[in-house]
Order: sequence, then C-alpha cells, then structure tokens
Amino acid sequence: MSTIVSQLVTAIEFHDLVMRPENLNRYLELDRGDVVEMPPPRKYHGFVCGNVSRILGNFSAETGIGYVRSNDSGFIVEQDPDTIRGPDVTVYLDADTSESMTRGYADSPPVLAVKVLSPSDRVVNTLHRLDQMLARGVKIVWLIDFENREVSIHQTGKRFQRAGEKDTITGETVLPGLEVAVADLFRMPGDNRAT
Repeated sequence: MSTIVSQLVTAIEFHDLVMRPENLNRYLELDRGDVVEMPPPRKYHGFVCGNVSRILGNFSAETGIGYVRSNDSGFIVEQDPDTIRGPDVTVYLDADTSESMTRGYADSPPVLAVKVLSPSDRVVNTLHRLDQMLARGVKIVWLIDFENREVSIHQTGKRFQRAGEKDTITGETVLPGLEVAVADLFRMPGDNRAT
C-alpha cells in the first residue's frame, strides 16, 4: 500500500479523485484523509467474493430482507478527517430504493460487511479496518481466510468466533434465517460433493 496524495482530502474530494480517468483502474481507499492505493484483487479472491455475493444476494431475493452491494463499494467510517472503507461485500437494511440510492459513498453503515483476505493484507491493518467498521455501526463482520478455508466472525462487544469448512455461519438476529455453509464460500458451481 502506498499513499498517493500528499495532502488530506475529504470524502467528496476522494470521490472526484477516483473518478478521474487515470484512476479508474486503481484500487484506492481513504484512510483519515490519506489516499491509499491497494494492490488489485487476484483471481481466487474474486471467485470467493463472487460466491459470497451470490449467496447473500439469493438470501435477500428469497426473503426480501436487505440488499447486497459488492465490488468494494465504499462507505464512510470516520469523518474529519474522512475515512472510506470498501469491504468486498456488504448487506444493507436501510430504506433505499435503487432509484433513491446515493451515487456516491454511503453515509450509513451496512449491517453485514465481508472482507476476503488478500495475500497483501497485513494483520494489524486488517484488524484496524474491522474495528473502524464495527465502531461505525456495522453489526457483523465476516473475515474470510481462503488459504485456511475459514471465517472469523466479529461483533462489537463480543469475542470473535472462528468457523471452519465443516461449520455453518449465520446472520444471527441481524439477518434472521441466514445460514451459510462455510464450504459453500469456496465451492465451484455444480460441485455438490460433501465436504
């Protein structure tokens, strides 16, 4: 990760910056006013994110509970100086419609944020990002470690829990009825083998 602007910028300035043609294929976050470039995700990372998006999207479509945002869609976790985080996948329960949804970064937090670890992620930085999201009001954060095929579940005021490939994770009281087999996060379409 590297800082690419020498002065502090706001969320509005950051939005304008990432929309410039020279930045459209770069992965940027805003950390307390500093613009930070992240390495682009790799193939398997994107595959796992796709599975998570599909599973959560199917849940929302079938139950009518919430909606899913993907592709590192940013939301503001701190202000003055501003910080924007882009979890890999999020679930929102707000009253937005597709017509009324902001075209910029969300001011409100999702109820569920999913971060899929990348080889370039550092433990300290990742935990800092999780703490920021929880402090902003995210109810549940799933941290997916595809190398070890496990998920750690983080919630404010609770000790994190770890779930392995043979376990099932849930939406708890936040997304009632959501049950996800951890193995399904890593499963190829059409692969129905028992794990």
